[in-house]
Amino acid sequence: GIIFTGGAMRLNDMTDEIKKHINFASDCFKHNNKILAICWGLQVCSTAAGGKVSPGKNGAHIGIATEVEINEEGKKNPIYKNKRLKFNTPAFNFDEVVSLPKGSTLLASNPINKVMGLNFKSGLSNIWGIQYHPEITYSKMVSLIHFRKERLLDKKAFSDDEEIDAHVKIIEDENKLSDKDSRMEELKNWLDFINEN
Repeated sequence: GIIFTGGAMRLNDMTDEIKKHINFASDCFKHNNKILAICWGLQVCSTAAGGKVSPGKNGAHIGIATEVEINEEGKKNPIYKNKRLKFNTPAFNFDEVVSLPKGSTLLASNPINKVMGLNFKSGLSNIWGIQYHPEITYSKMVSLIHFRKERLLDKKAFSDDEEIDAHVKIIEDENKLSDKDSRMEELKNWLDFINEN
């Protein structure tokens, strides 16, 4: 299996480095791979497979995505085996997949991004894509917010420090309720998937 992980780049900047990511994904699709594409990874793999990514029309996920809802197709897909049908999760993204690769199945959405869970095949590869981070703790997301604070204020993601502090408190409160095993169910399911004969 191959995991395409998250990153801080913006796909539509289309730098040489970003093009290398897309070309690498295209090369991977030529082989019989089981791919887990997380956040930036979903955006790269979707683009490599003919989809399109744009800045989020309904805002951004900054440390947390709330009210992610698994749809009828998602209920049947093994990525969401044993997952609650509606959940909150760590997430950090300003962009979203707006045009699906050919033959894609939408699995989950939330009020910010229509595409939160996606399954598609490209070439010989089977791609499971998620626009969030089950592998990252909420504590790490809070650290990222503090690290990126000046950039977030410059981008007008928050109006001032007080608004950031209030948002961080929401994440910290969610962290107290969060169950690690439930949060990471997608990772377990993908590991089970790559171990199938």
